[in-house]
Amino acid sequence: MKRYVLTAAGLLFGSVVLAGCAVAATPTTVTGVDSGSTASPTVVVDATLTADAVLADNEDSTTVNDDEWSLDSATAVDLSSPSATDGVSVDGSTLTITAAGTFVLSGDLDGQVVVASPDDAVVAIVLSDASITSSGGPAIWVQSADDVVISLEGDSSVSDASSYADDADANAAVFSEADLTFSGSGSLTVSGNGGDGITSEDDLVVLSGSITVEAADDALRGKDSLVVKGGELTLTAGGDALLSDNEEDATRGYVWVDDGTLVATAGDDGIDAVTDVVLTGGSLTLDATGKGVKAGVYLVAEGTEASVTAQDDALHSNGAIHLNLGTVALASGDDGLHADSAIVIDGGSLTVSQSYEGIEAPSITINDGDVTVKASDDGINASGNATASEGGGMGGGMGDTGELLTIAGGTVLISAEGDGFDSNGSAVVSGGTLVVNGPTNDGNGALDVNGILTVSGGTVFAIGSAGMAVSPDASSPQSWISATVSGTAGDVVQVLDSTGAVVYEYTAEKAFSSVVFSSSVLADGANYSVTVNGSSAVTVTEGTAAAGSGGPGGGGMRP
Repeated sequence: MKRYVLTAAGLLFGSVVLAGCAVAATPTTVTGVDSGSTASPTVVVDATLTADAVLADNEDSTTVNDDEWSLDSATAVDLSSPSATDGVSVDGSTLTITAAGTFVLSGDLDGQVVVASPDDAVVAIVLSDASITSSGGPAIWVQSADDVVISLEGDSSVSDASSYADDADANAAVFSEADLTFSGSGSLTVSGNGGDGITSEDDLVVLSGSITVEAADDALRGKDSLVVKGGELTLTAGGDALLSDNEEDATRGYVWVDDGTLVATAGDDGIDAVTDVVLTGGSLTLDATGKGVKAGVYLVAEGTEASVTAQDDALHSNGAIHLNLGTVALASGDDGLHADSAIVIDGGSLTVSQSYEGIEAPSITINDGDVTVKASDDGINASGNATASEGGGMGGGMGDTGELLTIAGGTVLISAEGDGFDSNGSAVVSGGTLVVNGPTNDGNGALDVNGILTVSGGTVFAIGSAGMAVSPDASSPQSWISATVSGTAGDVVQVLDSTGAVVYEYTAEKAFSSVVFSSSVLADGANYSVTVNGSSAVTVTEGTAAAGSGGPGGGGMRP
């Protein structure tokens, strides 16, 4: 799969100076990383695609809406003492629906409900205070039909066998070979004792209802697609909470959450789609042992209120991630967001409260929104475009490998123990506000760029250790200052102009020995001073090393 990522060539070194105007880095297009997806090996990933655009490229899911079936002339079935009637046969403890129509099931059945209807049949099953317990397989098994809807009335439950053979034809408490839709205002408790909770080999759609699933393996699985448009879902899964796994068709194998409330605990991934995950609404609370949300091609979030805790990546895509609108809160044992190709953030609120690396991809672009990242290693890291060559100067001892990290708008707050704002290639800040609380150890820096760091707009304030400190390139269009000053957590750092007026003020979150600042309020040729708790520490003049400065890094003196 070809990916495009933006790159900017160049190498960054420097010292403590104030720089003025320059030429901005120029992005180019290159071949990126193979996604590993067998569903669409030739797709070109565009990280700017909206949810509508991604969904338009997928096959529509099949949904049985409420106006497509009726309770008129419905067949009532008492599961406690079932008897054969039109469209229903009974063989021991197995009740089989053999025709199209609506069937209202109530009472308790220690057995199995099978749907074996014509291939063009639309079957509506109304579970009305029904309880179905099967010890020999699925509680409800749709073997043949065109489309099936299960509508919930009152409180119902289903429970299946405790185990299945590896080659079993069906392995879920509710298993369907046809498109399956859930609706209604009632509740359903699903005990998937031997495998999945609810599985459709075609499309699985939830329109409404309260559904609680506890499954040995996956809670909800729609092979062709899994769509949630409403309802209240409470899922506990030994495997994935939501899964769509069609690997044979690039337009299938997707998960779409548009509305409803979802609370899920997963022994593997919270949401797992072979192709796309699209989140356009609703409320998600995911706690996953594996990845929180995993997409094979696109992961797009537009409007969903999501809280994701994962031991692996919280949000992961083998292709691209696009965030816009909504509120996303992440806590991860690995990356907060990781994409093999590109990440674009166009709005909304993103908080990564815990991570190893906060945001990682070969191309990272933030155009708008509120982004807060806390990381035990790198905060935002543009990496993975190619194997880095050893040697070269600063920035981790590697050369420019073509990645690009761009801040064009929004507010970005980073707290990192490794590099704060890091690119294995180049970085561009053209707008917005970037505040970096970098590392306290000298082996990393608040700013770390192997290529060129260009600042042409916005506000940049980076505070951290001095051993690997990097500042904007001397050719940057917007002026900046860089100074070696020391302080501890709670100290107030001020940038003052030549009249003593405060240009910028910040309260440090941790110990520091380096400050880098760039803003349109800085003037070419002017003098500035950096103070800590009101004490004059360093005076900075354009093109001249600051008093008390030192150590490696910086963007070089302005010519």
